[in-house]
Amino acid sequence: MKRWQIWLGLAVSAFFLWLTLRGLKLEEVASYLQTANYLWLIPSVAVYFLAVAARTWRWNYLLRPLKRISLKRLFPIVVIGYMGNNIFPFRIGELLRAYVLKRNEEVSISSSLATIVVERIFDGLTMLLFAFVALLTAPFLSDALRLTVVIGSLVFLGALIIFLFLAARPATAARLYNPLINHLIPHRLRDKLRGFIERFMSGLAALRDFKHVIMIFLTTVLIWLLETVTYWFVMHAFSLQLSFFTLMMMNGVVNLITTLPAAPGYIGTFDASGIWVLEAFGVIKSRATAYTLVLHATLWLPITLLGFFYMIREGLRWGDLTQAAHLRESETAT
Repeated sequence: MKRWQIWLGLAVSAFFLWLTLRGLKLEEVASYLQTANYLWLIPSVAVYFLAVAARTWRWNYLLRPLKRISLKRLFPIVVIGYMGNNIFPFRIGELLRAYVLKRNEEVSISSSLATIVVERIFDGLTMLLFAFVALLTAPFLSDALRLTVVIGSLVFLGALIIFLFLAARPATAARLYNPLINHLIPHRLRDKLRGFIERFMSGLAALRDFKHVIMIFLTTVLIWLLETVTYWFVMHAFSLQLSFFTLMMMNGVVNLITTLPAAPGYIGTFDASGIWVLEAFGVIKSRATAYTLVLHATLWLPITLLGFFYMIREGLRWGDLTQAAHLRESETAT
């Protein structure tokens, strides 16, 4: 990872933390934290892990054209990926997940990364679908929030259309990108890049069947409904009275904003965006902050600890992150 990328992430997090702390009454936040009923976190964590299990099934479904792998073997890899995303910037956990899959199951990193990109696109579209549904129930929301949802929707929808085209018409896609490669890429790198693209496109095989696309979409909706239920349980710890649609909006916007580069653990981006949505629905900032901080910890701590456990069990070391980067580069070069 380049040093400028680290500094960019820190700068983005610092900006969002400034938005969070500006005008915040810390003594009120502390009061809400002290009076919260933390027993509600037990079902919230349980439901969150159900969502992780659903994510594992979805990845299994995407990987089937490449290799059939049991859910029992995939679940620890998914959790390790979450842990990596939570403690490293720029979603390094996705690369770590692909690396562990390569090491354990001999699936190429470029192919598995393609399935992960497909996951992110479906996640993005579903989050924005949630936000759209919530917008219908809240005509009073600001134009800025509406514009965020519309722009994000166009970006993710465009990405999905491109990937569906690549999956359905690989030969046509090759006729489009080969002239670009021949014109723009040095001769010694052309075959290497073509090999990488071909392996990447093999990871899109599940998108060639419309039935598979529908199944992936429905599973993604289930995943995000379960995650919204997690938000709902944590809400009760603070005796908040918010509709499920409001929490769908919060879930969608928070996860859209956390795609921005930031410090590890989505520090600042998660918190500021969550507070922003809650304030738009009439929750005072100190209460919204207390709720969002506890929600953030609920989504971050248990799966990170479990990821550390699986990392130790798999015999992984921190140096494997460097190895993962080298393996990705070597796949591009072969």
